[in-house]
Amino acid sequence: MKLVFAGTPEVAVPALDALIASDRHEVAAVVTRPDAPAGRGRHLVASPVAQRAEEAGIEVLKPVKPGDEAFLARLREIAPDCCPVVAYGALLPKVALDVPARGWVNLHFSLLPAWRGAAPVQHAILAGDEMTGAATFQIEEGLDSGPVYGVITEHVRPTDTAGDLLTRLAFAGSGLLAATMDGIEDSTLKAVPQPSEGVSVAPKITVEDAHVDWHAPALRIDRVVRGCTPAPGAWTVFRGERLKLISVQLLPDRTDLAPGVLSVGKNNVYVGTGSHAVELLWVQPQGKKPMRAADWARGVRIAPGERVGAPDVR
Repeated sequence: MKLVFAGTPEVAVPALDALIASDRHEVAAVVTRPDAPAGRGRHLVASPVAQRAEEAGIEVLKPVKPGDEAFLARLREIAPDCCPVVAYGALLPKVALDVPARGWVNLHFSLLPAWRGAAPVQHAILAGDEMTGAATFQIEEGLDSGPVYGVITEHVRPTDTAGDLLTRLAFAGSGLLAATMDGIEDSTLKAVPQPSEGVSVAPKITVEDAHVDWHAPALRIDRVVRGCTPAPGAWTVFRGERLKLISVQLLPDRTDLAPGVLSVGKNNVYVGTGSHAVELLWVQPQGKKPMRAADWARGVRIAPGERVGAPDVR
């Protein structure tokens, strides 16, 4: 088939690579989000998918909106058979969905109908799911509600961050998407409607969602830290400044600390929660690089009884 691939972030690159490597399909063009400011200088930078496509000599389309007439005209000129999608980042209007003969097929990082939306991997970790996966489905106008072609499963490991899990799913899912294109091309795959039961939604994680409430149980805090790493990053407040929490460890046997109260050992930093303590392993103070929590604690000289977070956060 002639394909037009739509995707934007690094997590979409393995799927693009798998389709480029396929000897059954031609990636005629790539659709991605417009260049965005990045880095300290805030210079415009092309998306990871755009950069990979340019390296491969593939035409790159960067519509401000996928309903723009100039983009639609070019898409019709290319006349793709199918448009595979991975984390493109914009809603596709019906006028765009109608262009390819075999539609747009999305690789989504959940076991649909669970976790429809922008942040399925983060929400799977926040919810404590032990199993997740990826699915390919036919895009329709509803939110991730189209019929499913195929799925793969993946265990959520106890120490997985959202970044860890998403990386594994991106590589495993790239094979699923390529196999889905093969099955659509030779008519051996038929999309199956999603069940009406078990639907859950996964909206984008906000900075406020990543604000740690130390009155919550330790298990919940661990999930927030892992689910919000690397972005937007779990955080708390220390001496009026934001402190990013990169990793923590559960300490079920230590229950002597009140929520948010710090305790510093020779090489350890503990914090009380609504259940038992957690150990801070890696943190990032405002305006500084990530560091071991013990090194941070030595630098700031934490006083006995000092705390992180606001006392009234509940």
